[in-house]
Order: sequence, then structure tokens, then C-alpha cells
Amino acid sequence: MAIEAAQVLSSDRTSLSDVLAVAKRIAEGVVRENATQIDKDCSWPEAGLRALQAAGLGGLVVDRKFGGLGHGLMALAKVCEILGRECASTAICFGMHCVGSSVIAARATDHHTQAFLRPICEGKHLTTLALSEAGTGSHFYFPQTRLTHVDEATLRIDGQKHFVTNGAHVDSYVVSVMNHDPEGLVQFSCTVLPDGTEGMTWHDPWQGFGMRGNDSRTLDLNGVHLDARNLLGSEGDQIWYMFNVVAPYFLAAMSGTYLGVASDALEIVRAHLIAREFKHDGRRLADSSVLQQRLGTLWAKTEAVRQLLYNGARMFDAGDENAVIHILSSKAEVADVATHVVNEAMTMMGGTAYRDGDRMQRHLRDVRAAHVMAPTTDLLRIWTGRKLLGLALFGDE
Repeated sequence: MAIEAAQVLSSDRTSLSDVLAVAKRIAEGVVRENATQIDKDCSWPEAGLRALQAAGLGGLVVDRKFGGLGHGLMALAKVCEILGRECASTAICFGMHCVGSSVIAARATDHHTQAFLRPICEGKHLTTLALSEAGTGSHFYFPQTRLTHVDEATLRIDGQKHFVTNGAHVDSYVVSVMNHDPEGLVQFSCTVLPDGTEGMTWHDPWQGFGMRGNDSRTLDLNGVHLDARNLLGSEGDQIWYMFNVVAPYFLAAMSGTYLGVASDALEIVRAHLIAREFKHDGRRLADSSVLQQRLGTLWAKTEAVRQLLYNGARMFDAGDENAVIHILSSKAEVADVATHVVNEAMTMMGGTAYRDGDRMQRHLRDVRAAHVMAPTTDLLRIWTGRKLLGLALFGDE
């Protein structure tokens, strides 16, 4: 996709309105054009992601001192919502790049800046997360992948990561690891692993029920040697990263993506009710009070979770320590509402929505992942309740 100069963000065009306008043009152009084929072929959404990079969105959530646009959760949520209306796979792939970028930037050294952040902001580098493991499930913050020291300059990683979004396509991976402190106590850390490092082995491409373009693969890490400068923060900082950076940015990206799916489903069913006319008496589906009531209810539920997400994002960006409860809750409630909206829209459209290749079918398959992508809906509601009760986040969940 050719990007015109007016569509490219620059140092003097970094406002949220500029960002959203550029994202919307890309979403309604190359992202929309490729969405059906991405879903059909389980192909990674390269064209859309490259267009986002070329337009200057690669450094969306990276601080301006590193060359980024300097935005936070509000921009991330809204951009993912715009993309999610057209292609949930593109939205989540871009979202995971932004989460990875935010992690690298949080406590960046000069090495991290030159090796990763500058190229990210220049549109030359994509990153993502490699956190999930089969043995820990939704408890992604307790990795079993092992980190050991070869010497002062070299680290070694051994383990296996599952559901790595953008797997085998991007330039680096934020990897969570387990290691031991000098006293032998277990601690958790984060590193950045460049693509193509010896010892990395990818499993087969993703062939999922939904989110078919995210190429969420399994990654074997066998004797992977890593520059010690690629450690993020200090050893033992992983929990800080997980709950101060990964969780809020990840939850905002996920919530925005599925809010976009719900919003498009709502618009599809609205247009269907207006257009569908009975031949025998000329009445439209839009004239049915039952359907009017159902559409109004779906709109209200969608708007309610949108405001929950936006309010949490606004609070987080302002440094409000109470933002966390809103962010935790938003992904759980968006997942519930988005799934409900798409299911109801399918019913309200009748047989039309079941025709081959109907866009609503893709939304139905994509939205089913909302509840199970960690942290799961149940776990988020537990954490929300514990925060309300003044309890530690971790309990008998």
C-alpha cells in the first residue's frame, strides 16, 4: 500500500486525532481489503502491519525521547478498536507489537534504545510477546523457561513458549524467564530475544478456529545464547513488568480489538434491519419493536464497556493509581459484551448471517477467543474483586 505524505505521522503530527485519522485510513483501506483472505488462508497480516509502520505508527506507545509518538493506553485502545472493526487478527498483531515496545521502553538502556527502540520508531522493527507456556496456563507471570549465565556477557535460555502472536514473523521477542538469585531463590526476569538467534525453533503455523491471521505459534528455545545487555531491567523485575506494563497495555489492546469487533457487528445488524424488507407487506425489520428493543440494548451494553475502557485508559495515562481496577475489569466486560453482541447479531440477521463468507461469521469465530486469552475473564474478575476488598492480587484463584 502506498502511503501519501499527508497520511504519515511526523514530529509535528503526533496528536491523538492525527493518529486515529491515519489508523482509520489504513484500516478502511489495506486492512479491509485483506481481511477475508487472511481469515481464509490463516495468513499473517503483513500488508496491514507494514502500512502501519510506514505511516509512523510503529512507535505509537514509545516515549518521544526514543523517537516514538509518546502515546499511552487511550491511543492504543482506540487504534486497536479501529483496526478490530475490519480485521481482529491485524488489530491483535499490532497490539502485541505495541505491548512489546512498551516493555522494552519501560526501563530502557542505551543498548535497548539503539538496538530496538530506534528501529521500532523508524518503522524498521516489529516486536511481540513470548510469555505463555503450556505448564502455567493463564498464570503467564510464572514462567518456567530457564535463564542461566554463561559468562558476564552471555545469557542462556532453555524452554518452550506457546501462543506467540506474530510467531516467526517479527524482529524480536520479549521473553519471560525463571532464574535463581545468588542465594538460590527463584526469581522471574524479562529479556529481548532477536529473531533468528541460534537455538530458536518454530512449530507449525497457526491454524486456529478464529483469529486466524495472528500466527500464534509454539517456540522451542534450546540452548539459546543471548547478549546479557538484552536483559530488561534487573534480574527479578519480571513481576514488576507484568503488572505495571504488560498487563495494562495488553488488556487495553485486547479490549480495544474486541470492542472493534462488537462495534462492527452492531453496525452490520443495524444496516441489515434497515435494508431488509418483506415483499408481502412492505414492512422492514427495522419496524419491529422487538428488534428495536434488542438493538438498543446491544448498543447500550457496547457503549457502557467502551466508556469503562476509555475511562480506565484515561486514568492510567494520567498516572492515577486507581486505574488498575478499571483496566482489569474492562477486558473481562468487553469480552462478555462482545461475545453477546455478535451472538445476538447473528440471531437477529437470521439465515443471512449464515451464508458462505459472511463477515459476521469471522467476527463470531474471532470473538470467541476474548474470554480465554490470558488473563482469562474469570481470573480478571477475581483480581477485580480482590482489589475492591483490599486483598493482594494473588490468592486462591
